[in-house]
Amino acid sequence: MNLLIVESPTKTKTISKYLKGDYVVRASVGHIRDLPKSNKKAIDIAGGFIPHYEISKGKEKVVSEIKDLAKKAKEVILATDPDREGEAIAWHIKEACGLKKPKRIVFYEITENAVKEAIKHPRNIDENLRRAQEARRVLDRLVGYDLSGLIWKKVRYGLSAGRVQSPALRIIMEREREIRAFIPENYWVISGEFETENKDKIILTCEEEPKDEKETNHILELARANPWKIIEIKQSETKRSPRAPFTTSTLQQTASSRLGYSPSRTMSIAQKLYEQGLITYMRTDSLNVSKEALPQIYGTIEKQYGKEYLFPRIYTSKSKSAQEAHEAVRPTNFNLKSAGHTDEQKKLYKLIWERTISSQMADAKLLKTKVSANIISEQQAIIPNFSIIGSITVFDGWLAADKAAHGEETQIPKLSEGEKLKLLNIESQGKQTEPPSRYTEAGLVKELEKREIGRPSTYATIIKTIQDRGYVIKEGKTLLPTDTGDVVSTFLENNFSQYISDSFTAEMENKLDEIAEGKRKYEKMLKDFYTPFSKEVKVKSKTTEKITNLGEADEKYKCPVCGGPMIIKLARTGKFLSCAKFPECTGARKIDGSIMEGPKETGELCPQCGGKLIEREGRFGKFISCANYPKCKFIKQSTEQEAKAKTGVNCPECKKGEIVERRGRFGLFYSCSNYPECKFAIKAKPTGKICKLCGSLMMEGTKTIPERCSNKACPNHNPHKTK
Repeated sequence: MNLLIVESPTKTKTISKYLKGDYVVRASVGHIRDLPKSNKKAIDIAGGFIPHYEISKGKEKVVSEIKDLAKKAKEVILATDPDREGEAIAWHIKEACGLKKPKRIVFYEITENAVKEAIKHPRNIDENLRRAQEARRVLDRLVGYDLSGLIWKKVRYGLSAGRVQSPALRIIMEREREIRAFIPENYWVISGEFETENKDKIILTCEEEPKDEKETNHILELARANPWKIIEIKQSETKRSPRAPFTTSTLQQTASSRLGYSPSRTMSIAQKLYEQGLITYMRTDSLNVSKEALPQIYGTIEKQYGKEYLFPRIYTSKSKSAQEAHEAVRPTNFNLKSAGHTDEQKKLYKLIWERTISSQMADAKLLKTKVSANIISEQQAIIPNFSIIGSITVFDGWLAADKAAHGEETQIPKLSEGEKLKLLNIESQGKQTEPPSRYTEAGLVKELEKREIGRPSTYATIIKTIQDRGYVIKEGKTLLPTDTGDVVSTFLENNFSQYISDSFTAEMENKLDEIAEGKRKYEKMLKDFYTPFSKEVKVKSKTTEKITNLGEADEKYKCPVCGGPMIIKLARTGKFLSCAKFPECTGARKIDGSIMEGPKETGELCPQCGGKLIEREGRFGKFISCANYPKCKFIKQSTEQEAKAKTGVNCPECKKGEIVERRGRFGLFYSCSNYPECKFAIKAKPTGKICKLCGSLMMEGTKTIPERCSNKACPNHNPHKTK
């Protein structure tokens, strides 16, 4: 018996099918070991930055099973993902399970040929690659713990900072400060509607946008007082070249702008497509497409679009760390124009298919026409030209495959130079210049890549982390820094600007790359960084004053209790105004100046512990909870809220409670009304039906899977995979 170990359970089914019983395929289900939460035990700094790993909670059974199977196996092959993290997982499996001389294979697509070819070319675990991942993990832990500890002392308990998340937050805050400092300027847009000699209507716009109303009125006066004619028609043929196939970064950006997916959501969907054998590995900064895939692409283009659309191209990556052995993100079978189990998967697959196919197609040819007109004046009066630019596609080329990239066409009627125009109407519209726009998730990914902060595998995590920490919120597609994010970033910029700068962060990424290439030593790199950094943290801990307030409040806002001046402070829910005499006076206002009422006793007793019930104000408004929080987590709901939260489904565990809707830090979930005595919980609304396979509650699913089992271990939890 031979044993092959992968990361994901989904891969085990696909690969087992290819190997037809020659190998027992098992999954580690991601990482099996990690650093302990306690920093004291995590890293032996004096001993040379030696990390002390622990088996991750819930992975004991996985380790035990792999150990037992490995004892019976003739050969053990580690087939984790083809990147640093995959290399680290392979090493952890070897160490935790006591494997002797396991073989390591990598493949960039889960197809039968790729897997079988990889098995023919095994190698040892790459110590440089796994050391680079270990260095990143240790580095992030050291920076995170030291900076977070200082922020707890100097800003507010419970806040955190990170080696890469802090520079990302700084970038967002720098843009926010630009927006705050922006002073808008007035300008006017002048447009006229004209009639041609052939009675066609055409709208021309002034090529200059006056910043003065007097100048605007002067142009309008002359425009109305004089006849018009076409003074110039310019035609030019332009080309639009296709975009390169997807890297991780460009996939995240395009999925965000076109499909509205967050980077983390895009990577989750792409992971599923990869595990189903539908696309190549999705964490890459390479633009390379394999020699085996190119003939497939060429054949698909000729068959679906015609020979004139084929134009073979070679793309090279600008990234220093791009490895040509890796490939761009592409489909594994180009005959499949649509693939995936869910709507999300199908949309993302279509995006990848279209980008890959279009990247090997001919340029689109466009005919651009610019028509310029002006007044005919005997007094030689001069006003700026009025013009329109039209665009017509002569040959669609790669746009035939990527229709979403097709811009709107502007048709212009047939005209000739010198032709007279009749002015029908002319108007001016006053406008103001706009501040720079805030970053979207796609824009931030592009900016991080441009500044070489992070790597393809980390962009999604960085953006998710700053949102999870409450430093940034997403409004529509825009990333907006919160008051807490503002305060934390300002503190770090004022005290640790060197360590959260673009150059320093990019340099650290390059050093990690050098460890992966065997050009730099793990211990020396960490020592060179941590020795001055830890000294700086100790100095700042002694010399930096605690931020007790964020400045004086507007003089018009007086303390509602004593009438004294107020100061701005930071709470968990954001900035608020506090009496300057606190704690002698507890008067407070919200940041908008409205009075903030403190906790009030309701006169009722908690039904769970007998404590007093208190009315408080939180992120979602007023609520009533137990005074003994956090020991007692009882929250009283209004009759209307209780009725809305009820599902009418009895708890299958305690048989006494009812499943009700609740809100947690990760959104809505459903649990027993007898919590905390009964801790039964599921992630979606129960339907009231019972699973025919395991007897668990059925719950609501997605559009394509309307109902699924709440038991993750049951095949009915993912019914689409059993078909």
